Amino acid sequence: TLHDILVRWKRMSGYNTLWLPGMDHASIAVHYVLDRQLEARNLTRFALGRERFLDLAWKWKEESGGIILKQMRRLGVSCDWSRQRFTMDEGLSRAVTEVFVRLYEEGLIYRGEYIVNWCPRCKTAISDLEVIYEPRRGKLWYLKYPLANGGGFLSLATTRPETMLGDTAVAVHPEDERYRHLVGKSVVLPVLHRELPVIADPFVDRTFGTGVVKVTPAHDPHDYQAGLRHALPRIRVIDDDGKMTAEAGPYAGMDRFACREKLIEQLQADGYLAKVEEYEHSVGQCDRCSTVVEPKISIQWFLNVAPLAKPAIEAVESGRIQFVPDSFKKRYFEWMYNIHDWCISRQLWWGHRIPAWFCDVCGEIVVSRETPPACGKCGGPLRQETDILDTWFSSALWPFSTLGWPDDTEDLRAFYPTDVLITGPDIIFFWVARMIMMGLKFTGRVPFSQVHINGIVRDAGRKKMSKTRGNVIDPLELLDEYGADAVRF
Repeated sequence: TLHDILVRWKRMSGYNTLWLPGMDHASIAVHYVLDRQLEARNLTRFALGRERFLDLAWKWKEESGGIILKQMRRLGVSCDWSRQRFTMDEGLSRAVTEVFVRLYEEGLIYRGEYIVNWCPRCKTAISDLEVIYEPRRGKLWYLKYPLANGGGFLSLATTRPETMLGDTAVAVHPEDERYRHLVGKSVVLPVLHRELPVIADPFVDRTFGTGVVKVTPAHDPHDYQAGLRHALPRIRVIDDDGKMTAEAGPYAGMDRFACREKLIEQLQADGYLAKVEEYEHSVGQCDRCSTVVEPKISIQWFLNVAPLAKPAIEAVESGRIQFVPDSFKKRYFEWMYNIHDWCISRQLWWGHRIPAWFCDVCGEIVVSRETPPACGKCGGPLRQETDILDTWFSSALWPFSTLGWPDDTEDLRAFYPTDVLITGPDIIFFWVARMIMMGLKFTGRVPFSQVHINGIVRDAGRKKMSKTRGNVIDPLELLDEYGADAVRF
């Protein structure tokens, strides 16, 4: 409605206006919907195969996308329907490849190993922004790790006892007088009877639990960093499906939460459970399917966004881009000043396949705008990366990719930058900030001058309305009963 009002008003005031309709491909959301459909048929996308799954995705896109566009047309919104765009259109896909290659050639995109958020249900890494933290009442288990020399125990607290099977150290704060004499000694891991070193590291919170923490580099981001500092091994005990690996010993193959219950029973029976406390803490869940995420060490593609963030911060600080209401600038700055490298790869099929190829003969990685015939280094055969790009990568290019960039088109000269963006507060980081960064990087100009933030429509339970959750109201039904004007306004 707000878009429609502004476009009609400006057009009637003599301005050359453009409201370009379009959609993104919503990679994870589409996978979630189609995976549920396949589950109902006792199938998985892996059983179906990549090509057949993509055929299914395109069919679903035509059906669901057609519904969305039909709703907009029935509402009578004043779009230029001749310019309708989709993020996987040929022209937009070309822009995505061009941006990826340029950023890679500048050294801003890199491939590396890091600990990421993994959704066991969606079977993909997800960004920090796609993890929703919700408060939960849980347990804080106090466990006893025997000292290797037989002189007693070290007691520590954890909310995730199943990960103890992957412990490679226990840590204390270097200034904690209670435990300083134990640094350099060893404890014995209950159940698996592996010796673990006692290390000193300032990341330990002396006020949490007993002031001693278990260190599991393969399953916690803070432990991962501590592991790098102390050259600790990484033992992965939870796999991509959320099941325990062979490294978990007698618990191999068990669901992670079932393992938790059985492991606590064994620890109690063996005398290694000191006490249990009720504990309220935040649990990270996948934004799409609400599955509890698992930190996982993985090789992914990352974008170093810090050099892009600096001019984007200045654009808002200088007033070239204004937020309405102005208070939302604070939310923008909080994220931009504390920005981290963006994990841009996803282990999915529906989306823009990363334009990178690997040579298994010499190990060369080739990033190219076109499919290379062979390895340029040794002449060996190449295989393309199977990962796709995060949907928000292509959406970040929307203001200029839809107008013909990287070509110097008449539309790009006439309509870029745009004037007003109207959006919700939930995607300031996902979309607004990234459009500003990409716009400045590849055009040298801000993509818009005003960002109007509107409210979020929620259901009776105050949950955000979402197509994925299925708690939306079909506008077509309202149109049939009340008419377009009443619904639109």
